[in-house]
Amino acid sequence: MDTHITVAHWIYLAGIVVILITMAVRKNIVVPAVTGTMLTAWAFSGSIVTGLSSIFNASLVAAKELFNIFLIIALVTAMLGALRQMGADKLMVTPFRRVMRTGTSSFIVLAVVTYVISLFFWPTPAVPLVGAVLIPVAIRAGLSPLSVGMVIAIAGQGMALSADYIIKVAPGISAKAAGVDPDAVADKALVLSLIVGVTALIITFVMQRRTWRTPSADLLVAWENEADRLGIEPIDESARRTDGDQDTGGAADAPTPRPPVPVADGSTATEPVTRTATAVLSAPDVDQGLPPKVLPSKIFAILVPLVYLGFIVYLLLGKFTTAVPPLKGGDAAAIVGGLAAIILFAASATNDKRNFLETSSRHVVDGLVFAFKAMGIVLPIAGFFFIGNGDFSGAILGMPEGVPGPAILFDLINAAQSHLSPNPFVTSFGILLVGLIAGLEGSGFSGLPLTGSLAGALGPAVGMDPSTLAAIGQMGNIWSGGGTLVAWSSLIAVAGFARVPVLTLARKCFLPVMAGLVLCTLFAILVF
Repeated sequence: MDTHITVAHWIYLAGIVVILITMAVRKNIVVPAVTGTMLTAWAFSGSIVTGLSSIFNASLVAAKELFNIFLIIALVTAMLGALRQMGADKLMVTPFRRVMRTGTSSFIVLAVVTYVISLFFWPTPAVPLVGAVLIPVAIRAGLSPLSVGMVIAIAGQGMALSADYIIKVAPGISAKAAGVDPDAVADKALVLSLIVGVTALIITFVMQRRTWRTPSADLLVAWENEADRLGIEPIDESARRTDGDQDTGGAADAPTPRPPVPVADGSTATEPVTRTATAVLSAPDVDQGLPPKVLPSKIFAILVPLVYLGFIVYLLLGKFTTAVPPLKGGDAAAIVGGLAAIILFAASATNDKRNFLETSSRHVVDGLVFAFKAMGIVLPIAGFFFIGNGDFSGAILGMPEGVPGPAILFDLINAAQSHLSPNPFVTSFGILLVGLIAGLEGSGFSGLPLTGSLAGALGPAVGMDPSTLAAIGQMGNIWSGGGTLVAWSSLIAVAGFARVPVLTLARKCFLPVMAGLVLCTLFAILVF
């Protein structure tokens, strides 16, 4: 099918190239993204008014699409703040210390638990569950926050979601577009996802092990301290030193009296900022020095894991039996947020019976402030890639409701199809590249019809099974846009719970994931 390439297409392509170059040199990409959005909209519509309004509309559309992730981060953060106020967070992680005693054991447990939960229920509910229960244990065991984020992203958003072997939404879309059996795509995608995931985890283990520290409760205290994370003057020298030990972007390689503190855009700051309501996860100043309420702390330390365990049991019953109604991915995520809110209210009432209404509201506000302060930078970036997606471009360009918007990104990919050589190696890596580019808009699934169609059309021509090519394209789509390589995907949720800069996390995941994708593609060509 011939695709008409316009000036808007070329401007959008130039914007992608500029953004990729800007990320490669480790600079902030908000200005290139906003500029690219405006110029693309202006060129497409011929109106400077539409170009200017697209700057606002793009961020607004992105906010609508991503707000569920922001809200989950806010509610779970608020819940953890209330639990921390009574000291229940320390007691809650105690049972896991028997297994997660070192960085290595924590690395393995995080990967296995995240993968299993994400495989059955998708990563959306898995990240809050792991974030609320296991991340603090891993930090205390010596794992660096960046390592935590990489493990969760690779095991959940990458390895589990790219296979989607249980729910089978992704294999179904790929197979339908390719005209092949969904089970054939699912089986091959499972094998390829394991190759990518295991390869990426091994590389991550080797690269990140130098950042791990001797297990200590001080590591957890420093990680929890909002003042340290936001660059506020540390409470004492030990907290300052511990914060410097946690490598979130290479800062620990050159120790100084005041280590740089990561901020949301991946850069660092050495000057303290004024203490505001964004001190989300540290206990209020009025509570400093007060002894914890031992009995309530023990009760909540037992209650919270049991509540989430009961939720997992409910999901399993819905999946494999008819005892309870099955839940979809969105429903499960909503229940995770609802449970966090109920626990927050109960903990606030236990901490401060007289003023728990105000206390609960303060925790919620603090959670929302934290979520937007840490992750809000991705909205204008996501807006640029959404304008290339036909599902969102109409709203960004101000087109009437019901009128389809231009699919600029997919038009560019369709125009490049004729340049794929009829060679198994070139074709396979070409489809992988198409999937990687299609995933740039951040959903991971929207490019599956394109890679599936390419697989069905090009497979017989190069003597390859279309289901193999479809599985390769699926790997590219989901590992790119599902939440490991682009910062404007669900990777923001992982970064939020690990409390690391989302752009830094995306950069660190790039080499391990790309190495795994190359290896799995070679395996598919030679074995399948």
